[in-house]
Amino acid sequence: MRRSPFLLVAALLVLLAGCTSGPDRDEGKPTLPPRPAQPSTERWLPGPGLAWQWQLSGRLDPTVDVPVYDIDGFDHPASAVADLHRRGRKVICYLSTGAWEDFRPDAGRFPTSLLGRGNGWEGERWLDIRRTDVLGPLMAERLDMCRDKGFDAVEPDNMDGYANRTGFPLTAADQLRYNRLIARLAHERGLSVGLKNDLDQIPELVGDFDFAVNEQCAEHDECAALTPFVRAGKAVFHVEYELPTREFCPTTRELGLSSMLKKYDLGVWREPCA
Repeated sequence: MRRSPFLLVAALLVLLAGCTSGPDRDEGKPTLPPRPAQPSTERWLPGPGLAWQWQLSGRLDPTVDVPVYDIDGFDHPASAVADLHRRGRKVICYLSTGAWEDFRPDAGRFPTSLLGRGNGWEGERWLDIRRTDVLGPLMAERLDMCRDKGFDAVEPDNMDGYANRTGFPLTAADQLRYNRLIARLAHERGLSVGLKNDLDQIPELVGDFDFAVNEQCAEHDECAALTPFVRAGKAVFHVEYELPTREFCPTTRELGLSSMLKKYDLGVWREPCA
């Protein structure tokens, strides 16, 4: 049955009245605060060729004119990271993720069953990286610390235990699984993450890590193994300890590495490739 024009107009007027807010329609109702902006999921992705400073001992010198600093995550407060940021630096948080250190504040939380042979540094022992059920939460808390202090990235050290005498029967598969776990935990916190040494597994891990950190690839004639990172547009932060710069800088510069000479104590002193 067709409706009369009058009834259609009346119904339309009622509908419009219901959809229009009068001046006091929301009077007395609480005003909700605006929804806070969601944190950015983008993380810093360093490209090849960036100059850097790596200082893990001594009083921090923030005046080195380089765009990237790599400093100890435990030793420095958020204010030191903020100061470097004010100076235009990106800051990497150094952590040992594959070895236990008896001088860290959380050292007592690591079960003795996870501690293996010494790794050559006083007070340090390899960890049984197969025990991700225990190490995962402990490393997540360390990465929380890096994030909360404002670091841009993390350098997880001792990530090649499977290739060393750790006291545990670690396999390459164990190492890949653990390294990917650390990379995932870092990314979940908005941190970029570097692969430390572990040259043999670069083909499998270059997609999981945002940059690489290497010691002495020139001395051991291994620097070419790092080129997958450079080809992927990712930085390789590299140091030598024994060779003079004239013996490695021409080669590493050609390969696209960010190279410098340091002393073993990793203090302030540095001699970069010009």
